[in-house]
Order: sequence, then structure tokens, then C-alpha cells
Amino acid sequence: MSLQAGLVGLPNVGKSTLFNALLSRTVADAQNYPFCTIEPNVGVVEVPDERLPKLAKVVNTQKIIPAAIEFVDIAGLVEGAHKGEGLGNKFLSHIREVDVIIMVLRDFENDNIVRAGSTNPENDMQILLTELQLADLAQLEKQNRPNKKLSDEEKARYDAIDKIRAKLEQGKNASEADLTKDEAHAIKSFGLLTLKPIIIVLNTDEEKLNELFGSESSLRAPMNIGEKQSIVALNAKLEADMAGMTRDERIELLNAYGIEKPGLEILIKKTYETLGLITFLTAGEKEVRAWPILKGTLAPQAAGAIHTDFEKGFVKAKIANFEDFIGLKGWKGVMDAGKVRFEGKDYEMQEGDVVEFMING
Repeated sequence: MSLQAGLVGLPNVGKSTLFNALLSRTVADAQNYPFCTIEPNVGVVEVPDERLPKLAKVVNTQKIIPAAIEFVDIAGLVEGAHKGEGLGNKFLSHIREVDVIIMVLRDFENDNIVRAGSTNPENDMQILLTELQLADLAQLEKQNRPNKKLSDEEKARYDAIDKIRAKLEQGKNASEADLTKDEAHAIKSFGLLTLKPIIIVLNTDEEKLNELFGSESSLRAPMNIGEKQSIVALNAKLEADMAGMTRDERIELLNAYGIEKPGLEILIKKTYETLGLITFLTAGEKEVRAWPILKGTLAPQAAGAIHTDFEKGFVKAKIANFEDFIGLKGWKGVMDAGKVRFEGKDYEMQEGDVVEFMING
């Protein structure tokens, strides 16, 4: 499974600096991932997970493989992109391919870096949103309800188009339209940009980090963003400068600014969550591994994430709670304490399940 988050922004807002900081978290053992051969502007980035070293200690292995997601560095947008300005259609087509949009906004002062259209975070965000909204409107322009009897599917599609068009004409995102399940399904093939989840990244000065860090509610109000959008404050240059440091060294440096943890970790975890992903864990002497799956995935399909044959031959899932697994020192301890569950084909996987799949053949 390969889900992508695209970094979008006006020129010179620190987007590429942030991407380079993310690349410092590139998965070392990249051949373990089916999507390791990718374009230079795509990075396979590990998801921070404090549980993995604890599991590795219990099962006595040195090999840890974290979950991973792809980040894409999309070329800077300029005002008028929906009409073909700058990279225009190419830029918009790249956004269409990603699953989450990460909107990078400039909130730092640097006389050596030209603003190139950027004025302030609120205005920059509106420019970006307006371009995406106008691109969506242009895509729906020719979708007029025909004067004939419609099938249920056609009716759902045109009802969705009418609702979305009304929101876009009000300067709002398609995601704010109140769609039924059938309408949402009917419009999915259009790949509308403003239907995608959006995470706002405020690339701010180091001096402001202390007051802004971790306070999503205080960040949200002045930016006037909707409840469906997340917002994270960080300093991309500082994150990139910490690339060669251990996590402990990063924490020590950030503590000097009154910050508890790297903003990059918060962004990666927020992106993972926004992509609709959860993690199940496997722990053996060979390796400890975090497996990303979509929330709502059933046990056989989760087994298939390890190997397609596992889904076909699925019998049961042996599952332990993570805290029990750590506290009771592994599979033997949880088995002896009666803390293991055996789940069948209808079991919906939960975040942090420690699993061994029982397979036929």
C-alpha cells in the first residue's frame, strides 16, 4: 500500500527545506518496501514509533522496521495556476495524485530569501485554496445535469456536483459539502483537489516556536481554518539542521527553545493519522516491524499486507495487547497469563495489536 502526502506552497516558503528535513528520516532498509524505486522528489519516510525498541528488547532482536509513508515535494505554485500560470496544469496534476495535501506557509523573516508572492500566512493560504477551488470549479464546469431520467448513480453524481459547485462558488472547499455516502462515492472519480484532507504547516521563526508549539487551537483561530483541517507549527531550517543528530540530541536542543519534541515527528504522525492509517505490530527474533493498514481493515487483509498468500490461507490471528506483551515479556508470558486472543476473519484490526497470523499451508 502506497499512500502519499504532497507538500504544496508558494515559492520560497521553505517547502523544499522541509522536504529535505523529512528525507533525514528516510527508511534505511528501503528494499523492504515495495515502492522503494521512486522519483527523486518522493521520499519514503519512517513513522516515529516509541513501541518498536521496547518490543525489540523483549524478543531480543536488533532489526527494527518502522511503518513508512511517502512525501512528495511538489513544485511551487504561483497565483493563476488554474489558468496555466507557472507550471499550471502539471502542478495541479501532481496534487491530484496525492492523498493528503500539506500546505506549507511562510511565517518567518529572512531578508536574503525573496518572498516571491508570499505576504503573510493567512493571505498565502487563501491564495493556495483559491487556486485549488478554481481548478475544481473548472473541472465541474461542463458537468450539467442532463434533461432525461437519471439512474440512481447518475442522480447521486449530479446531486454531489450541485452541492460541491455551490460551496466552491462561495469560496469554500468541496470537503465542506454535505454529501451522502452514495454521492461521495459517485464523485470520487473526479479527483477533486479540495475534497482531499489538508494539513497546514506554519513554517515559523525559531523565536516564535515556544509560544506556538503544540497549541493547535491557538494556531487555528487566527488562520481561520476549518475543523477538518489540521495545523502544525515548526521551523523547517531548524528541523533540517538537526538531520545528523540522534533523537536525544534533538530533544536536548529543542528543550532550549521550550519545545518538548521535534515538530517533524508531530507532522509525520499527523499525516499518518490523516491518511486514515493505523499500525499493527509483529515481534519475533528475526525482526520487529510496524505494519501500516487502513483503519477498518479486517484480520485476513492485514495478514495480506505481510504476504498475499497469508490472506488466502488465513485461519486465525493470535493477538496480544502491547502493554501486556511488554509487561509479561513476550508471547510465552502472555500465553501463560491467558492474555492472548484468537480472532477470526471478521475481526477488525486495532491500533497497536501485536499479532501472529496462523496460516494454512
